[in-house]
Amino acid sequence: MPTIGIILGSTRPNRLGDQVAHWVLDHASRRTDARFELIDLREHPLPHLDEPLPPSIGQYQNEHTRRWAETIDAFDGFVIVTPEYNHGIPGVLKNALDYLYAEWNNKAVGYVSYGGVGGVRAVEQLRLVAGELQLADVRQQVALSLITEFENYRVFKPGDYNLAALNTLFDQVIAWSTALAPLRAARAVAA
Repeated sequence: MPTIGIILGSTRPNRLGDQVAHWVLDHASRRTDARFELIDLREHPLPHLDEPLPPSIGQYQNEHTRRWAETIDAFDGFVIVTPEYNHGIPGVLKNALDYLYAEWNNKAVGYVSYGGVGGVRAVEQLRLVAGELQLADVRQQVALSLITEFENYRVFKPGDYNLAALNTLFDQVIAWSTALAPLRAARAVAA
């Protein structure tokens, strides 16, 4: 059974992402075809990329990098919950992605985004980054508007119409995570 990490991609004070991530986790936890776990970037403080060697070499010098690598390596796929900041992704999320390389390879990723236009521009950027990290991003996205899904722009109150997209996203991430398992196994044997 695949294990899917739900990455909460914002560390801002008073962030809205924790409400969204817990909604995702709540619905994911009702499934029986995968295990889901929340990965809050607040619990993985990473300074601005401070490794002396490129992540693709895999020779991590810092303990915080090794802990982050162990965390990410344990998962078969991911759902990234991200806001859109200034038409892009949060710096802390980009930094967390940039810290590693092989630990991301041959895993599936889906996106739940939120913002003024549902966070779609942030996800467009994430899809480019995913390609370079050899993450297989799925087509389905859940895009949550601050105008329709948040009361007074602060309290997350998603409409039930979002559940079909969320369940399709889960289906796709689980299917691709499972399909990519032989490639991950080959890497483990080679290591």
